[in-house]
Amino acid sequence: MSSKELKLIIGLGVTGLSCLRYLSRQTHAVAVTDSREDPPGLAEARREFPNVKIVTGGFSPELIHEASEIIVSPGVALTHPLLLDAKARGVPIIGDIELFARAATAPIIAITGSNGKSTVTTLVGLMAEKAGLNVKVGGNLGTPVLEFLKEAEPDCYVLELSSFQLDTTYSLKAAASVVLNVTPDHMDRYDSFEDYLKSKQHIYEGCQQAVINLDEPQIWQDLKFDHVPLGFSIKPNHPAENLFSLVEEGQQFFFCFKQEKLLPVDEMKLKGKHNWQNALAALALGSAINLPMPAMLEVLKEFPGLPHRCQWVVNIQGVDWFNDSKGTNVGATQSALMGLGALLKGKKIILIAGGQGKNADFSVLNPEIKNYVKQVVLLGEDAPLLAETWRNIAPLTQVSSLAEAVNKAAELASSGDSVLLSPACASLDMFKNYEDRGEQFVVLVKDL
Repeated sequence: MSSKELKLIIGLGVTGLSCLRYLSRQTHAVAVTDSREDPPGLAEARREFPNVKIVTGGFSPELIHEASEIIVSPGVALTHPLLLDAKARGVPIIGDIELFARAATAPIIAITGSNGKSTVTTLVGLMAEKAGLNVKVGGNLGTPVLEFLKEAEPDCYVLELSSFQLDTTYSLKAAASVVLNVTPDHMDRYDSFEDYLKSKQHIYEGCQQAVINLDEPQIWQDLKFDHVPLGFSIKPNHPAENLFSLVEEGQQFFFCFKQEKLLPVDEMKLKGKHNWQNALAALALGSAINLPMPAMLEVLKEFPGLPHRCQWVVNIQGVDWFNDSKGTNVGATQSALMGLGALLKGKKIILIAGGQGKNADFSVLNPEIKNYVKQVVLLGEDAPLLAETWRNIAPLTQVSSLAEAVNKAAELASSGDSVLLSPACASLDMFKNYEDRGEQFVVLVKDL
């Protein structure tokens, strides 16, 4: 196998398998290596590609040395010594999004942010569909992007992109892109918050129409844009031009563009201020590709929300239960607490939190816990760390299982209160993933 032609995939799983299928269709010489002994997708890869060399149980130094280009899965840290050595030797290190960006010709709407990106990606995809476009939605959400290239080119792509995917993407040049918000996350993978922010900012490189969050200028104020950005803000009656915002009249809020009222926020099924931000960002992105306003507003009125993202589960004896298992970082939990807390009119939240903390600063949540939380029920690997951070902020209970957490929350909640599973932590200490955590929570709650 000549080093001039070898494309090496590092990390199998869903993304790695999609890269293997794509590169094999391109008739490249391909090999795969994975640190895990039995990674997801291994049996399929060996069945579909019996002639491809696949080395597991540790990254193969030989294959890395032989590779002319390395395609790395998002779950693999770029600081691995073998990758640092390859980079120093001038070997390009890219990801599946870069392969896709080189090949795709339809316009791409690209969405990133610490929180809300799955909701906004889904909203924009539904808005494009409602407008009669053939649209493909994927990336960090749902279908791996390279799968789309097997089909006829659609009218547009709507992609959710993580910071890890953006770290290995150089040719995106989206028709419209946005960084929704940035709060500290993945501090186990980045040296500093500034490094994490820079990863997110890659999404604006070469984009035709930037959409910016006017409430978080630190995201974009140092960047240069080719065209005047479209802005959005949830600060009522924001003075800036060219923006989607809120206008307050009496006791009612309206979504607006340039101060012209579009829709009362109460007509949207999604609840919470964080979803107001998601709606405004989706409207701005849709406008950037000329989607008709009536179609976009219709979607806002119909869309019930995504599973595991501040999803209402049930009301039991006057207590509302919410599944926000997707709240895997501090910013997501902050949004959920603020969004629900503002609607509770004096009643309180029982917060279920904990898991793998990813070196986050949990004191960021102190104001929201003080304002909105009656009691915190903690579980998982980093429960002691959260308990230490919040011991003077709210009453705390530590439990050993999710079932115990649900029973304890039911005991603590009074009619009018809400119970919120929003862990502010990753799930992998106790669950397969955040979906598994959320699904188990829903079953336990309904069993009450």
